[in-house]
Parts: sequence; structure tokens; C-alpha cells
Amino acid sequence: MRLPCRGQYSKNQKHLMRKCGYAEFRDPVTKKMSYVHLFQPRNYYPRFHVYLEDAQDGFVVDLHLDQKKPSYSGSSAHAGEYDGPVVEQELKRIFVIIRQHRIG
Repeated sequence: MRLPCRGQYSKNQKHLMRKCGYAEFRDPVTKKMSYVHLFQPRNYYPRFHVYLEDAQDGFVVDLHLDQKKPSYSGSSAHAGEYDGPVVEQELKRIFVIIRQHRIG
């Protein structure tokens, strides 16, 4: 699910994601930066996974839920949920936190 965040904010995107409880994650294969929020500190899955995209008037939070590790080596495919009540609830939580830092 995608959340457009329009306007200016008192914190940068990285700091906003930290405020939401997300940590930076650089994919070792693609080197792409994203953010993850673990359900349990010692278990890497399931986890919420966010990619940020720049937009002309702000940025976009692109959220999904990774249920498990990719099935086989070299694959990026995983059991991911891109919508549904759990993802919607997390996106609403992120929205509330980010909105608190909007300027104007």
C-alpha cells in the first residue's frame, strides 16, 4: 500500500521512519535502501518493509508485509502482503506519526 506524504516536514525521511520504529536496511544483493520494522526483535520475519520514493511535492511511503524469507537462494520472491487489514492498520499508524511532523 502506498501513502503519499505531501508538503514539507520538520524531519528528513530517514528520521521520520525512525520515529515510526523502522530501521534502515540495505539489501545485500540489490544494494537498494529500505526500512524494516520487526514484529519480534530476534526474528527477522514477519516484518513490515517500506520503500520511500521521492515525489515532486513530498515523498511516498510504499509499505508491504514480508511474511517469510525468500524460498530459495537468488530469489527475491517472498510471501508478501501488499494490502489487507494488518497492512492498512500499520499504514494508518505511520500516517499519524508522520503527520505530526508536517510543517504548515
